[in-house]
Amino acid sequence: MAETQRHTVGDVTLNYRIDGSGEPLVCIHGVGSYLEAWAGVVDRLKDRFTVLTFDLRGHGHSSRIKGRYEIDDFVNEALALADKAGFSTFNLAGFSLGGLIAQRLALTHLTRLRKLVLLSTVAGRTPEERSRVLERLAALRIGTPADHHNASLSRWLTEEFQERNPQIIAWLRKRDAENDPECYASAYRVLAETDFGGFLDQIRCPTLVATGEDDLGSNPRMARYMHDRIPGSELRILPGLRHSILIEAPETIAALLREFLIGEPAHG
Repeated sequence: MAETQRHTVGDVTLNYRIDGSGEPLVCIHGVGSYLEAWAGVVDRLKDRFTVLTFDLRGHGHSSRIKGRYEIDDFVNEALALADKAGFSTFNLAGFSLGGLIAQRLALTHLTRLRKLVLLSTVAGRTPEERSRVLERLAALRIGTPADHHNASLSRWLTEEFQERNPQIIAWLRKRDAENDPECYASAYRVLAETDFGGFLDQIRCPTLVATGEDDLGSNPRMARYMHDRIPGSELRILPGLRHSILIEAPETIAALLREFLIGEPAHG
């Protein structure tokens, strides 16, 4: 994959990478993650897409900014990188927190978007779902990212995948342990407290909503909720998968994106 580059936006220096050539595509990762989470997907798309991936503020090799994060911070920084890449309009794919950022960007800068893909993300939480995610936020604030990782691993990945891929699991554990606890909690607060369910009917661009069949947090009920409210959207519930679909099933996600964004089946 291409070398990473740096771009400063206000008080944040963002680590980003541009791969491939073709249709412009911006991909946004989730809480505690990093641009490499998209690597398996990017490798399968870079023959037809110019793909921008980046580390969110407080993540990876971007600035470890302290204090409260707002979702519009993430939106503005994503747009600044799209400008830097020369994307006047672009396709946008967001995973988990990245999907919330993508929803917000679609609601505030719709004219920048060609098509939108919302992966394993949230909207229209029930009171019980809101309570559970706030409980996880509270636990995170008194623990560490490593504690959160240990508590969450089987919410993210199937046991079969964990057993078959010990090296990937060890790599994920190492990367999670490298997260700054304060930055992690600041980003997780945005995930836990943000909900655009009442505004989704304002998203008027071609949209694909997808999540794992067994994802407990970004569950199929919420995916259907988004699909029902975003006019003309498409819905895919992915059998046998939990939350971390970018890691467990990059070939499936790449095929979905290729088909939805350019109407072309994946190779092989």
